[in-house]
This record gives sequence, structure tokens and C-alpha cells, in this order.
Amino acid sequence: MTHIRVLIAGAGIGGLAAAVALHAHGIEAIVVDRARELAPLGVGINLQPRAVAALDRLGMADEVARHAVAPRAIEFHDANGRLIFREPRGVEGGYRWPQLSVHRGRLQAQLLAEVHDRLGPNAVRTGHGLTGFEESVDGVLVHTTGGPLFADVLIGADGIHSSVRAQVHPEDDPLLWSGVRMFRGATRTAPFLDGETMVIIAGGGGVDVVTYPIGDGLVNWVVQVDEGSRGALLPGDANWNAPAAPETVVEHLAHLRMDWLDLEALVRGADSVLEYPMVDRNPLPWWSDPAGHGRVTLLGDAAHPMYPAGANGGTQAIIDAVVLAEELGADPRNGLRNYESRRRTETADVVAASRKMLRDVAEPARIAAATITYRQATRADGS
Repeated sequence: MTHIRVLIAGAGIGGLAAAVALHAHGIEAIVVDRARELAPLGVGINLQPRAVAALDRLGMADEVARHAVAPRAIEFHDANGRLIFREPRGVEGGYRWPQLSVHRGRLQAQLLAEVHDRLGPNAVRTGHGLTGFEESVDGVLVHTTGGPLFADVLIGADGIHSSVRAQVHPEDDPLLWSGVRMFRGATRTAPFLDGETMVIIAGGGGVDVVTYPIGDGLVNWVVQVDEGSRGALLPGDANWNAPAAPETVVEHLAHLRMDWLDLEALVRGADSVLEYPMVDRNPLPWWSDPAGHGRVTLLGDAAHPMYPAGANGGTQAIIDAVVLAEELGADPRNGLRNYESRRRTETADVVAASRKMLRDVAEPARIAAATITYRQATRADGS
């Protein structure tokens, strides 16, 4: 049986970033994933300045930026396209680092290539879905669909349907639906406005639109539809890559009039349209069992799934990865608990701020206050 120092479950953005960060601190790691092949899935993602700073420390920021757009501002518009509020972003907003908007699949592919280059071709093992683990004073015996593995430390970076989270927190831990269904796509088209602006259209009638360029000639878009039903969802009801018909989305846009953007053409021009219920989970009281041996913890969406209302999911996963590596490198015995003490409360604040921002964006009079509250909660301190 292979003995591994750190085993990371999940080859998403957080898991791959963790492998790169751990390697930078001289810590051996491998990543296992259920998928047989890691395809570049998803659409756009935003990386806030703190995440870009973290990528720079890993020597990756410049490469990511080459295929991204650094938005200069975010604008809020009404259903007729009139500007309600504008806020500078990234360097324009006084930060040392830019915000970057990029295709999620491209970012994942760049991280995967970096792991292979730095850690070797066998550092990521596909077809190894985690089915359970046994923690002891000696380490963690991890059971996967590709066979058992033994590690000193197990990191659950296996997403919103995390198997690691389900085992460390077997109590009722439902996905909580906001009542908003998201339709998403990326369309190859000419940029709108100045080509460096994110836009949120508070469309009224329970419909909002978020759109921004993500590099390589692509414009990302999200249509959010409030279905007025809130509550728990079974995990099987939240498939991140469920297909949707463009006609379904277009029906929600009939009352919106933008003289600077053809929303119907944007939707119909996408290679594929996806739908997903906007969900999160309540923050956990702990990630590394205080009654355990301090060898298992959570990272990214497995630890703190959040609404994408403030574009912070990927950002927080990358910050998790860098902080985890710092703490484990500084103190192998207590590193996981030190990592949790730095990150758990902060990410819980972001979950709460994301919930509040989703509510407030639908009310134009509260948009400016909502962005300020969100910026404070996410510690956007100019880093």
C-alpha cells in the first residue's frame, strides 16, 4: 500500500491549488478524483485580489492573467439599462492586485498542468473516488474506488457533495436553496461597454443578470431567476452541469431592454446552457474533529459552500490552499487546526455576506450599501 504524506480528495481548483502550495513548502502530496478524465468544465469564475496575490506567491498569477480579463469596475443597471451604481474593482479600486475573470475550465487546466510539472505525472490519480477513511494516531487509511491509500493527512477538497464532509459530519447537513435558479453560459462575442466591466442587471420581477468578459473572446453570463421557494435540497438535486434549453432562459429576459447588449443573442450564442439551483450550507462548528487525531480537514466548497453572489467561491478555495500549506509547513503536528482557526470564522462571514448580498442586489436602493458590507466581510483590504 502506497504511503503518502498528504492526500487531497478532489482535483478541482482548491485541491489542485493545495497540491501546488504544499509542494512549495516541501510537502509531498497527491490528488485523487472520482472522474476518469479531468475535462475543462464550467464557465466563468472571478478571482478577487487576495486570490490573485496568493497565485502570485505560487508563481502562477502572470500565466492566469494572460488568458483572463482584469475588470476595472462593476456596474449595476436597471431593467432599461440605466446605470444605478458603479464601483471600481481591482487595481482601479485601490488594490495592489487586480481582480481576474477567467474561464473556470482554463484555470483548472492551468493548475493541473502546474501540478504535473512540479509534482510529477502521477501526482493526480483519476478514477479514485473516495468511499471512506479511517483516522488513527498513525495516519489515515483512505478507501477509494481505485484501491486503498495510506496518508499522514487527508484534505477533503471534494466539492459541495463532499464525501469527506459527509463522514466527519454525518449529522443532518442539507444543501440550503436560496430559491434562485441560475442559468449560465459563455458566449464568443464582441465585448460590451469598455470590455473591462462587470455588469449586474437588477431586472425586477425576480430576474437578475450578471455578465462579464472572461478572456479569449468569451463573455460569461448568468441569469438568476427567483422561483420564490426556499428550503433544503437533497444533494442529488444540485447538478452543477445540468443542461438547459436556451428558450427557457430567453423567456425570462423579454422585459429587459439594453441598448448596449443583446441579451437574447448572448444566450442563444452559447455553446451550451447550464442550470443550477443557487445553494449553500450552514457553516460548520469545526473542520478537523476536535476529538480526533488532527489528520483530516476540509477545504473550499467541501468546507464552506457559498452563493456565488459575491464571486468568492474560487477565491476562498485558493486562499484556503495557501494558508493550509503555510500552517502545515510551519507546524506539521498542529497545522490543520491552525489552518482552521485562521479560515473557518472568516469563511463563515463570507457565507453570511453572500446571503445578504443576494437579497440586497434585487433592491436597487440598497445596492451600494450591499457592496460595502460585502467588501468588509470578505476582508478586501487592498492586498
